[in-house]
Amino acid sequence: MIRVVLVKEDHGCFAFFCTNPQATVAEILEAFADRATIEQDFHDIKEVWGAGQQQVRNIWTNVAAYHLILWMHTLTELWAWNHKRAALSDRRDSPWDDPDRRPSHADRRKALRRLILQTELSAITDAWSLPRKITQLARRLMALAL
Repeated sequence: MIRVVLVKEDHGCFAFFCTNPQATVAEILEAFADRATIEQDFHDIKEVWGAGQQQVRNIWTNVAAYHLILWMHTLTELWAWNHKRAALSDRRDSPWDDPDRRPSHADRRKALRRLILQTELSAITDAWSLPRKITQLARRLMALAL
């Protein structure tokens, strides 16, 4: 015996199944939401960070590389936790994109990379007296890199 929960939305219906017939509707929907979050994290770890694409020869080096990827993913999410949505997603280069869309992990990663590059560029220009043309060129190159 299984329990089936049907959810009707504007764009169609969804059926969620549970092998525990005593599970409540809320428990089934929460379990599915948790599962969807886990799958999204796996997607981000593989697609955004490139997990599984390491070209190392030693098993322990492979384990270490995977752990570094997991830590980078976690630290990026932690950094972005209290930042506003507008600060995390820069949609100027993609006007077709929905500006109200929730920032993805890739958006968070790009925002952190942008901040690091801007901070480094500011530190260099503060420490050295670079010509204005060099500073402008560096900013344009930074925009291309992101």
